[in-house]
Amino acid sequence: MASLVRTRPLLSRLSDRHASAVSRSYAVAAASRPSSASPKSASETPAALKPATVEEEEVPTSGICRPLSEILRELNKKVPDSLIRTRIENGVVTRHIPWHFINRILNVHAPEWSGEIRSIVYSTDGSSVSVVYRVTLYGTDAEIYREASGTASVKNTGYGDPVQKAEAMAFRRACARLGLGLHLYHEDAS
Repeated sequence: MASLVRTRPLLSRLSDRHASAVSRSYAVAAASRPSSASPKSASETPAALKPATVEEEEVPTSGICRPLSEILRELNKKVPDSLIRTRIENGVVTRHIPWHFINRILNVHAPEWSGEIRSIVYSTDGSSVSVVYRVTLYGTDAEIYREASGTASVKNTGYGDPVQKAEAMAFRRACARLGLGLHLYHEDAS
C-alpha cells in the first residue's frame, strides 16, 4: 500500500490520510460505544469491545522512521499548482504556498519535524519587524535544520498582524531551504 500512496499526487495524499485517520477514529469510537444488548455471560466480551490486533488495524507509517534522504526527496518534489496562492503587494505579484499547507505537507512527509521562533526584532525606528524561524527535520539516521528570516512592515496590516506575517514568511523560507516549494523561487528568477 505504501508504494501506491507514494505514486499519487501530493494533494490526494493529504486528503486521503486525513479521511482515513478520521474514519479510523470514528470506527474506534463506534466500537467502544456500549451496545444495548448485553453479553450472554459475564465472562464473555462483545467482539466490538475487544482490542484490535496489529493485523486488523492499518497504521499509517510512511513518514515515521524514515531516513532523512527519503524525507528530503519527498519535500523536494514540485508542489501542485492547486496549493499555490498569488498575492499582489505594493504592485509586486508573488506566488507562495500558505503556511498551513506547508505545515500539513511536513506533517505527512516528516511527522517528526519541529519549528521554533529563534528571535523577534523590531527595527530601531519601529517601522518593521523581523522574525527568525528554525525548522528541524528528524530522520532515523540524522537530523537537519534550516533557519530563515522574514520581515514585515508594521504599518501594512493588509494580511494580518506584522509579527504573524514575518513568522509565516520566515517559516516558508526555512522550508524552502529544505527544498519544500523551492521551485517557486526559481520561477521568479526566470
